[in-house]
Amino acid sequence: MRFALPSLRRLSRLAAIVIAALACLPLVGLAAHSLAHPPTPLMAWRMARGEAVTRIWTPLSAIDRDLVVSVIASEDNGFCGHAGVDWDELIDVLDDERGPQRGGSTLTMQVAKNLLLWNGWGWLRKPVEIPLALLVDLVWSKERILEAYFNIAEWGPTGEFGVEAGARRAFGKGAARLSAHEAALLVAMLPNPHVRDARRPNTRVARVAGIIQRRAARSPELADCIRASAK
Repeated sequence: MRFALPSLRRLSRLAAIVIAALACLPLVGLAAHSLAHPPTPLMAWRMARGEAVTRIWTPLSAIDRDLVVSVIASEDNGFCGHAGVDWDELIDVLDDERGPQRGGSTLTMQVAKNLLLWNGWGWLRKPVEIPLALLVDLVWSKERILEAYFNIAEWGPTGEFGVEAGARRAFGKGAARLSAHEAALLVAMLPNPHVRDARRPNTRVARVAGIIQRRAARSPELADCIRASAK
């Protein structure tokens, strides 16, 4: 029995359909997260392995203003001015003579990664993460991006996702009631909450928190584009 090979036109149509479907996946993911709060890939991975996941979705209006400013000051001080990617920062990282010493990721890029991509292999992930961050900034407001960040980032070593779960674990109170120092300690955990602990800060965490607190106190205008947060 002889089988006819698909024509070039048919293969081209199939390739176009596949590409269109893949291009639509991020929009589907963003739509899902606009309507509900499904688990992120990292949360789903922990659940699949039977590990704990704690998340209490908290609106931006219920998050302490000091914490909002501290996150922006520490993670992305150009958040209110760029369109998802801080090109100047990214170029500085790439031009570093010692090689990339930091990720150059904006808060929006981190949201795109946490919602739609995977952890690890950062420089292989970046070519996908950058266009997704531009898309996120295009379809979501700054408030929505920041609210998502606060609720999907990992804020504790035992499956605490979202700042409310992280604040309750570290300080026994919600994210609306943190002092400026507590907010800075919580933010100081973000690079690696499995090693850095706001509840029992070591010398390094305390030093980083002090830098973040001073930087946030000097630059409250960094969050001027964010209208909804607790005072």
